[in-house]
Amino acid sequence: MKKETLFTHTGRPKAGLATTVNPDISRASTLLFDRAEDLYRGDIRTYGRHGSDVHDQLKKAFMALESGAHAALLPSGHSATTTAILAMVKTGDNVLLTDGAYGPTRAFCQSYLPKIGVTTTLFDPHIGEDIVELITDKTSVILLESPSSLTFEIHDLPAMTKAAKAAGVTTIIDNTWSGGISLNPLKLGVDISVHAATKYFGGHGDLLYGAIISADVKTGAAIDAYVKSIGFATSPDDAYQVLRGFRSVMPRFRQAEATAMQLAKWLEGQDAVHSVLHPGLESHPGHSLWKRDFTGGACLFGVVLNPVSAKKVLAFINGLELFGIGYSYGGYESLCIHCDPQLRRSHADKLAGPLIRFACGLEHADDLQADIAQALSLLK
Repeated sequence: MKKETLFTHTGRPKAGLATTVNPDISRASTLLFDRAEDLYRGDIRTYGRHGSDVHDQLKKAFMALESGAHAALLPSGHSATTTAILAMVKTGDNVLLTDGAYGPTRAFCQSYLPKIGVTTTLFDPHIGEDIVELITDKTSVILLESPSSLTFEIHDLPAMTKAAKAAGVTTIIDNTWSGGISLNPLKLGVDISVHAATKYFGGHGDLLYGAIISADVKTGAAIDAYVKSIGFATSPDDAYQVLRGFRSVMPRFRQAEATAMQLAKWLEGQDAVHSVLHPGLESHPGHSLWKRDFTGGACLFGVVLNPVSAKKVLAFINGLELFGIGYSYGGYESLCIHCDPQLRRSHADKLAGPLIRFACGLEHADDLQADIAQALSLLK
């Protein structure tokens, strides 16, 4: 079944007499029982923090997204990432972290994990099968992100997961860029896929949400145990909105994906541009891996400008009329940020010029292209 069809019908109530097309929102903290004997049962929900039917249906949608065996729901994408890590490590362990990781993930690994006796080793996103050389008896997790945040390197996922499985190491990937729509990492051997559902599935820039999808039930149970222990919960209203986002995510994703590719190809030919960081372009160093493992692109890509002052970079971004200035992506609105202030890399070559990032929304591609064209004149 195609995903357009799957997401339209997954998690909907069985039709009866005047049945709603989506599950009801049930707001509750206390859950009442008519028998005291049932209060301590382990096979049913006993408190509102444990979720509701709409949460159950949303979990089914996330499992369907990546053919996973288990899904957990978190208050944000970042909390989903940190939860997945913490559920898989213990004092004395070492985490291998891609040098291209999302900034808050990198900061968490380098600033918080040492407080619980867990060390972090950065690795080159291009490392591939050579990751085996970094794995020790203390390595418990390899944290992946493909493409890399900001700089868009592509991992050789099959080679890396093969090495991890041989050593009994858990692999976790931040799969937010593809939305699980153009990349299914669980089929390539990854154990846990993490999403900021804030992005494509929220789709409208008005909520925060996260999801953890596990390839097997045992891993999922370990995630659940940690989520329950730490006390994370999400509201039924937010769960409902994310589930509703699944209904329209495919056409929204495809439009933004096509827009990003049109702009990336056009920008490659602009005088002010040194290079475009989009794995769908043949000029991208990871294009062959992308073509092998991905079924398409996404809404997000980077542009390296020819050397120019920071003042002119800011003037360019401020000169954009249709692109908002702000973090996130995957919503209906297009966004642009300058990346140099947050760029931290240990294993990458120095970029030729300033780095900016475009996130394409649902505006017409031609209008966005015209907007960038007029702003590029400010770089001259």
